[in-house]
Amino acid sequence: MSSDNVSISTEFSPEGRPKAVAKGLRDSKEEPQLLPKESVQDMAKDVTYICPYIGALRGTLTVTNYRLFFKCTDREPAFVLDLPLGVVSRVEKIGGASSRGEVSYGLVCKDIRNLRFAHKQMEDSLRKSIFEILMKFAFPVSNGLTIFAFEYGQVYPENGWKVYDAQAEYKRQGLPNESWRITKVNDHYELCDTYPSTLVVPVNIPDEELKRVAAFRAKGRIPVLSWIHPESQATVIRCSQPMVGVNGKRSKDDEKYLQTIMDANAQSHKLFIFDARPSVNAAANKMKGGGYESEDAYQNAELPQYLGHILEMLWTF
Repeated sequence: MSSDNVSISTEFSPEGRPKAVAKGLRDSKEEPQLLPKESVQDMAKDVTYICPYIGALRGTLTVTNYRLFFKCTDREPAFVLDLPLGVVSRVEKIGGASSRGEVSYGLVCKDIRNLRFAHKQMEDSLRKSIFEILMKFAFPVSNGLTIFAFEYGQVYPENGWKVYDAQAEYKRQGLPNESWRITKVNDHYELCDTYPSTLVVPVNIPDEELKRVAAFRAKGRIPVLSWIHPESQATVIRCSQPMVGVNGKRSKDDEKYLQTIMDANAQSHKLFIFDARPSVNAAANKMKGGGYESEDAYQNAELPQYLGHILEMLWTF
């Protein structure tokens, strides 16, 4: 592909800062490559995007019935913000005709992003037009419109049960590697009937030990890898509560397993365990044979950090 057919856009790295990424587009114009049934509703040039990482960026803002598309070509590489309107939770108008300088509006997104755009004072009417279009297409049902996904209506020939390929997803994350392996111990859902058949576990733990660990975890949900950082190799591990009960039972296999997880990353010297329950619920579960990890048994772990009720976590977004 020639450089004329490549648009350089900016995406967010795991550290939260933007990075340049090459994306193949039909051309390098200021408008996005439209999907079937997608149409441009309005466009404004010389708009300022207040980027929290780079600062103020001047560019062209395009709003379609599906997305907000902003492109700044004053930078090398060009900065592109491509936002599906379904991500927008709220649109706020900031300033007005009596304001000095620039007038702006903000988009509060469901993924925690808070985007702000500004127009020159003389372009308040254009800002009003953009604002009204955003309100209309970001909330189509409230405005008597059909959600774009149904307008787009592309028919996928694939079998829906095979859309997600666990092996392909782990390969995308760089797995297996020298520290982590893919196991089929749950191939027939005998280890845990609420886990996927394909699991990622430390290389040094054989399947027989996994079965003993499962006996100490509620519903057999052993600690397994969900995500790994491509550079630092830091991981996010999921599991259920340990079955310690009121007597504080221990499992040498479980303790060894968590230590092996920590050892899988040479840069790690401590495990941080987050409990997705209020502390009072975690304590109450001891009466039912469950509970939480203890500092005596898991000496290299930060234990535990309670996240509160799952609905409270949802409301923070």
